[in-house]
Amino acid sequence: MPQFPEPIWRQNVNLPTYSSLSGDHESEVVVVGGGISGITTALLLAKEGKQVTLIEAGKIINGTTGHTTAKITSQHDIIYDRLISHLGLERASQYYRSNEFAGQLIHDLVKEHNIHCNYEPHDAYLFANTDQGVKKLNSEAEAYERLDIDGELVDQLPFNIPHKKALVMRNQAHFHPIKYLTGLLKEMESLGVTIFENTTAEDITEDKEDKKAVVLTSEGHKVKGDYVVCCTHFPFFDGLGFYFTRMMADRSYVLAVKTKDEFPQGMYMGVDETSFSYRSILQDGEKIVLLSGESHQTGQGIPTHQHYEALLKEAKKSLNLDRVLYRWSAQDLITLDKVPFIGKLTHKHDRIFVATGYKKWGMTTGTLAALIIRDSILGKENEFADLYKPQRFQADPSDIKQFVKENADVAKHFVSGKLDKPAKHPRSLKKDEGCAVTLDGERCGAYRDKNGELHIVDTTCTHLGCETEWNSGDRTWDCPCHGSRFSYEGAVVEGPAKKPLKRIELP
Repeated sequence: MPQFPEPIWRQNVNLPTYSSLSGDHESEVVVVGGGISGITTALLLAKEGKQVTLIEAGKIINGTTGHTTAKITSQHDIIYDRLISHLGLERASQYYRSNEFAGQLIHDLVKEHNIHCNYEPHDAYLFANTDQGVKKLNSEAEAYERLDIDGELVDQLPFNIPHKKALVMRNQAHFHPIKYLTGLLKEMESLGVTIFENTTAEDITEDKEDKKAVVLTSEGHKVKGDYVVCCTHFPFFDGLGFYFTRMMADRSYVLAVKTKDEFPQGMYMGVDETSFSYRSILQDGEKIVLLSGESHQTGQGIPTHQHYEALLKEAKKSLNLDRVLYRWSAQDLITLDKVPFIGKLTHKHDRIFVATGYKKWGMTTGTLAALIIRDSILGKENEFADLYKPQRFQADPSDIKQFVKENADVAKHFVSGKLDKPAKHPRSLKKDEGCAVTLDGERCGAYRDKNGELHIVDTTCTHLGCETEWNSGDRTWDCPCHGSRFSYEGAVVEGPAKKPLKRIELP
């Protein structure tokens, strides 16, 4: 197992670099976030003649998009039977058609700009090995029929893994996400899009006199625009939309492995309670398998290195493992009704847009977000906009019950964290060990790196004050309340937190 997490996608790819913002700036549209949503939004608006500026807090394409498994599919786990039951047949049909439309746009952009990104059409499969799982597949297959989805139940997979039944969705695809987005960046540059890296957006104000939205950066600079689009995974500006109460942060884990046996092309995902997802990939002429799974709420559950160990065990059992090449984890946000939030931030914010809550399926939904937001800024009607608007309330009673449960869980973790008084002292830590410790009677977090240097932080999350927990698999401090994550030195890795953890020196 590799010592440190690193996604496979950034290997042997020459990414462009951009300077950081050094002063105030103005543009027609300001896009915040350099992943698939932000880049595609900027490109589509630039193609319509808009003057666009994109800013990214760190390096471009290094957030959630850089940690994806990169499936271009409308088969988002077991979802269509649920959507029909909770939202109705028409909305379920819109969900399917919108994701197919986004997948087609990716295909068209690859072809139009001759992007070499390992784009390959493949079927996607859901499979079950339990009676309960087969029951789910049967219901989902009926939903496929009602929605005229190109798919059916099958008894056999081209993948040699125990299963009783499978459900195929045909004509899906997968690709290399960073090669794809690098191709889009080149086209953006040719259209005059201005890009700034290492430029952190912290807040938005509105200039009512000029009728502009103004992004405020951590360095004190202002970026003014007619419109601002927040594509930052978690919205960096909430605007009293209370997004942190309406989404759950979920972590999952990925191994990129070399197998001794031939693995078939395509995408395969289990639907049983304990199951995994498999995807083929051709990287520099080498056949590799991406094995993913082990989802859990961020900052909660067993020590995170055990999730990687569970994937390793599965790889040995099901894939005849040769060796592990890379390992990494990803964070995804899940809305109450499992449908992303795309559109105006709130009813009161006509110039600020948001795209979030992709529930692990950001390649299609992130692309779809760009289409919906482009049309809204251009004043065009989009047939899918109403389904995804953040101000909707279309939750099922079971969703509301889960919402109450999750927010009660936040309160529980807030209280338990405050009462926790660890027995360990920072000086007792071994190399590459991290945990909560007590220093001068106060709870802190400490990590001793491989060189023996201690890094001590205040574990209190800078969002709403919950106590973060040590993530041993990724060497980060993760908040169990709303999913904020921080490096072992305290820097913000994931929002909603905006400010770093306070660093503490040993007396």
